[in-house]
Amino acid sequence: MINKFCKTPLWEATMTLAATAEGRIPAETVIRDARLVNVCTGEIQEHTDVAIAQGRIALVGDGSHCIGPDTRVIEAEGQYIAPGFMDGHIHVESSMMGVGEYARAVIPHGTVGIYMDPHEICNVLGLEGVKCMAQDAARTPLKAMITTPSCVPAVPGFEDTGSAIGPEDVEGTMYWDSVVGLGEMMNFPGILNSDERTHKIVGATLRAGKIVTGHYSMPETGKGLNAYIASGTRCCHESTRAEDALAKMRLGMYAQLREGSAWHDLHQVAKAITEHKVDTRFACLVSDDAHPETLIQEGHLDHIMRRALQEGIDPVTAIQMVTINCAQCFQMDHELGSITPGKCADIVFLNNLEELKVTRVLIDGDVVAEDGKMTVPFKPYSYPAWAMDSVHVGGSITPESFRLNAPETGEGAPLADGSRVKVQVIEVGSGKVADIAGTALLTVSDGQVHSDVEQDVLKTAVFERHHETGKVGFGFCKGFGIRCGAMASTVAHDAHNLLVVGTNDADMALAANTLIESRGGMAVVQNGQVLGVVPLPIAGLMNDKPAEEMAAMVSRLTECWEQIGCTMVSPFMTMALIPLACLPELRLTDRGLVDCRTFQFTPLFVDGAENT
Repeated sequence: MINKFCKTPLWEATMTLAATAEGRIPAETVIRDARLVNVCTGEIQEHTDVAIAQGRIALVGDGSHCIGPDTRVIEAEGQYIAPGFMDGHIHVESSMMGVGEYARAVIPHGTVGIYMDPHEICNVLGLEGVKCMAQDAARTPLKAMITTPSCVPAVPGFEDTGSAIGPEDVEGTMYWDSVVGLGEMMNFPGILNSDERTHKIVGATLRAGKIVTGHYSMPETGKGLNAYIASGTRCCHESTRAEDALAKMRLGMYAQLREGSAWHDLHQVAKAITEHKVDTRFACLVSDDAHPETLIQEGHLDHIMRRALQEGIDPVTAIQMVTINCAQCFQMDHELGSITPGKCADIVFLNNLEELKVTRVLIDGDVVAEDGKMTVPFKPYSYPAWAMDSVHVGGSITPESFRLNAPETGEGAPLADGSRVKVQVIEVGSGKVADIAGTALLTVSDGQVHSDVEQDVLKTAVFERHHETGKVGFGFCKGFGIRCGAMASTVAHDAHNLLVVGTNDADMALAANTLIESRGGMAVVQNGQVLGVVPLPIAGLMNDKPAEEMAAMVSRLTECWEQIGCTMVSPFMTMALIPLACLPELRLTDRGLVDCRTFQFTPLFVDGAENT
C-alpha cells in the first residue's frame, strides 16, 4: 500500500537517508540520549540517538556523526521516546468537533494518526460529507486515514438515513488518497448469510488491496465468527468479554480493545491478555468514541494506555498496542508504527513508563506539540452551508406529536382508562453498548400510554429528520433514572434521526424544537425550561468551536442530566445507541422497534393491537 501520509515518499528520500545515516549529509534533526521503547523487540534501549531527514528516520543508534552546523539537536536527557500513537478505530464526529479541532485536542497527547470511520456524517450527508472531513483534516499535521463507511444505512430496511452508498460508491473511494480501507462492517448478518450486496462492498475493498474493519457484536465465537473472519474482516472493536477478544486473536483477527467516554470495556477485555499467556501482536487499543471533556481532562490514547496499565498490562505492551500492532493491522508497518530506519519520523517523548505523560510530539520530523500544547498553527476551514442545514423534520412538533394511543381490545374497542398494557422496553446500562429487551406494565390514561417514572420507563420517539417524511417510531426505554424532564439529540446512531426521551409530552416537544432551531445538537429540558443545549450545526453532529469550549458545553449538559435525575456515565452516548439496529438486543428507529436478535420488526405492545 502506498503511504500518502508522510511528507516525503520513501522512493524520493532513499539517497538522502542513506547519505545521512553514513554521515555524508547532516541530519535535519537529531534526538540525543533517549531511552528508546523498541516496539519491534519489546525492549528499552538506553542512550539511543535518532537522526531524521526529509521527515523520515535515517539512523537509530549513535547519531553523533549525523550532526552538522544546521542540525537541530533535541536533548532527550534520558526521557523515553516511542513511536507516535495511532487509534485504529475512531469516529471523530463523536467528539462533537471537526477533524481540525479534534487534531488540536489529541496531538499534544501523542496521537499522530487515526483510522477514522466517518460513517456518522456519511449517513447524513453522504460521501460529500466525508470529503468535507478529509478537507478539514488536510489542514492539520494529524495523519487522518479514512476507512470508507461500509453500512449506510447500518442495516438496510430498518431505518431512514440522509444518504445511502453501495458497492460502486465504495469502490470509487478506494482510489482516494486518504482512504486505507473499509469502515466497520456492521451488517454482519449480511456477511454470515452471504448477502450479495454486502459481500460486494467487502469485495470492492479486498480487490483494491485494502483492509476491511469489523463490527462483530454477537457473543458467539464459533461458526459465525469464523464465517465473518473468513470473509475478509481483519479487526473488530466490539469485544466486551475477555473470551471474545481471545477468540478473535486466536483466529488471526486484530482484537481492538475499546475504552471510550462511555464504553468502558477494557476492564473485562484486558483479561484476554493478563489472564492468558498469549502473544499480544493481535491486540490494539482504540477509543471508538470520545467526548471533548474526556480528551481535555484525561487525554486520548495516552489515557487509554494508562487504563491498560491499571488493568495489569505491561507498559511496553500497551505502547505496542497503539503503534506497531495498529500499523500491522492496516498493513502499513513498512511506513508507520516503529522508530526504525526509513519509517516516518513520528515520535513521542514520555516522562516515564508509569505516568506516560507526553512532553513532546514529532510528526514527520517536525515538532508539533510540546508540554501539552500545539506548536504549529492551522489554516482555517469552514464547512459549506449545505452541511450546516441538515435537520428537516416533516411538519411541526407539538406535544400532540408524542401521543401514543393505547391498543384496542380484541373486539376493536378502546381500552378503558386504568387498564394495564404490556410493552416492550429497551433496558440500557451505564457504560454498556448492548441493551436488554425487557417488558413493563403501563396504565392507560386518556386513551394513551405514558411514561412511568416510578418504574423508570420513559417514552421514546425517533423522528425522521432528513427528508421530511413525517415518519416517527415510538418505544420505551429504562435505565436513565429521569424523574422529570426530557432529552433530545440528533446524534442518534447511525441514521442520526431526531431522538427524544422524556417523562412528559410537553417537555419532549420543547426539547425537539430546541434542536430544530439549533440545526441539531443535544438538549435537556425540564418543566418547560431549556436547562442546557449543545448546538451541533455541522450535519447535526459537530461544531467548529475549540475543544475547550465544547468540553465546557458538554460538561454543563452533564450537570443538566444530573439535575433531572440521571447519574450514568456519558448518558448521551448511551442514549445515542437506542436507534442502532445492528446492536443487541432491542432498538428503536424511525420505522419502529427492531429485535436485533432476529433482525425483524417487533410490536411495541406485547398483548394487544398496535397503537392506532
